[in-house]
Amino acid sequence: MPAAAFESLTVDAEGLPLHVRQRGPQGVPAVLFLHGWLDHSHSFDPLCEHLPEAWRTVLLDFRGMGESGHAGPGATYHFSDHLLDVDATLDGLALPPVHLVGHSLGGIVALAYAAARPERVLSLTLIESLGPSGGPAAGAVQRLRGFLDDARRPPNRKRYPTVEAAAERLRQANPTLSPDAALLFASHGTRRTAEGDFAFTFDPRHRRRFGQGYDEAQWLALEAAVTCPVQLLRGTEGLSPAPELLEARLAALRTLAGPPRFFDGGHHVHLEQPAAVADAIAAFVARNARSDREASGS
Repeated sequence: MPAAAFESLTVDAEGLPLHVRQRGPQGVPAVLFLHGWLDHSHSFDPLCEHLPEAWRTVLLDFRGMGESGHAGPGATYHFSDHLLDVDATLDGLALPPVHLVGHSLGGIVALAYAAARPERVLSLTLIESLGPSGGPAAGAVQRLRGFLDDARRPPNRKRYPTVEAAAERLRQANPTLSPDAALLFASHGTRRTAEGDFAFTFDPRHRRRFGQGYDEAQWLALEAAVTCPVQLLRGTEGLSPAPELLEARLAALRTLAGPPRFFDGGHHVHLEQPAAVADAIAAFVARNARSDREASGS
């Protein structure tokens, strides 16, 4: 089913409007998709063409990205804010317990949310995502210094003469991104300015470093708190934690449903192999359908 079948809605996150798109509001199961850093919900459009039409499929734009509202003057973005975005979406749409699918940053958010709200998450699919960069506790001081340094730099919203030029800039930053995928991101992720050129819609303050973050021990504790089934989908040319971290992170996921599955592609493998990745997600959700029936009382 084409992406045009999705309805655009707004949910409230304590006064901040969040943009969501929904297909099949009466459908079962409910599946919520969370996009990557500086991306938007349209990054899942090719994938959604291959997903079951019977699902209640929900796509969220995180705050400060896509068509969602930006934080006010003087405010900053924190990782935990995105967990509030998920909470607001589930509450605003009166969603039952959901299956979460997250790419990159969206996967990190999905995993942390599943740890914090286990009763609201039935299964977890992580695409090219297995946690933040982490690091030793000693990195906390440098992280705070970086946060303070970034806060003094004014936001820089770059301009591009055409949507195609913006797409080419995306490919320069991510060479594994195909021309079609880059154009998809730029077409839905830019807006014409008053001067007639184009700028990305994400809040440039998202490029600033967080003041706080999880060290490796804290992140492993979050992973260990996840109680729902988890599957990992990765690209053969994608990103991965350092080898010394990978084994411990995989071991910490006590409900991991087998080893990671690999598909030919890079960090945005769900755009390069949408049919194959969609099949993997649909099969995993179907295997956990019993949890849906129990949640609905049927």
